Amino acid sequence: MKRALIVIDVQNEYVVGKLPISYPPLDISLANIGAAMDAASRAGIPVVVVRHASPADSPVFARGSVGFELHPTVANRPHDVVIDKALPSSFTGTGLAEWLATRDIDTVAICGYMTQNCNESTARDAVHRGYAVEFLADASGTLTLSNRAGSVSARDLHESVLVVMQSRYAAVASTAEWIETVTGGNELERSNLLDSTAEARPKTSATARP
Repeated sequence: MKRALIVIDVQNEYVVGKLPISYPPLDISLANIGAAMDAASRAGIPVVVVRHASPADSPVFARGSVGFELHPTVANRPHDVVIDKALPSSFTGTGLAEWLATRDIDTVAICGYMTQNCNESTARDAVHRGYAVEFLADASGTLTLSNRAGSVSARDLHESVLVVMQSRYAAVASTAEWIETVTGGNELERSNLLDSTAEARPKTSATARP
C-alpha cells in the first residue's frame, strides 16, 4: 500500500465565507485535518492540497478573493503540491491522476470539504480509477441543504454519506484511527453492499412454512 493524503478545498469560503461548514463543528474538522497532515508528513506520505477555483466574478471561490485562499490550517503546513480544480472531483480536468501515477500511489486518503460534494465525488472517481480509498470521517464536513427537492440537516447528510462510502467505496475511519493505521501498519476495516444491507433485509425463519 502506498498512500497519498488528499486535502480537499480547505479554503476560507468554508470557514469565514458564504458556505460555513457546520457539521462536524469547524474546530473539530480543522483540528483533525491538521493532525492528518502532520501525521502524513511524519510518515513520508505525500500530501496533495486541492483548491476549488472559480472565475473572478463568481459569488464563491472566486480567484483572488479571500474565500478562494487556503485556510491557514492547510496553508501553513507542509504539502507536496497544490492542484486547482473547477468541478467536484479532484481528478476531473486536473493533473492529479498523473501526479499520483508517477509516485506509484495506489491508495488515497480523503479529507476536507464538503462531505457529499467534492469529497464524495473524488472518492467515487478514485474507485473507478482503481485506487483504494480511505475517508476521514471527522476531518470532513458539510452544511445543511434545502431546495425544492427537500431539506437535510448537515449531520444527517454527513452521516448518510459516510454510511454509503463504507458500503462500497471507502474505508471510513476517524482521524485517530487513520493515524494509528499509518503508524502501526494495520489496515482499516472495509465493507461491501451485501453486508451493509444485511441488517435491513427481512429475516426468514428456518421453520417458516410457505
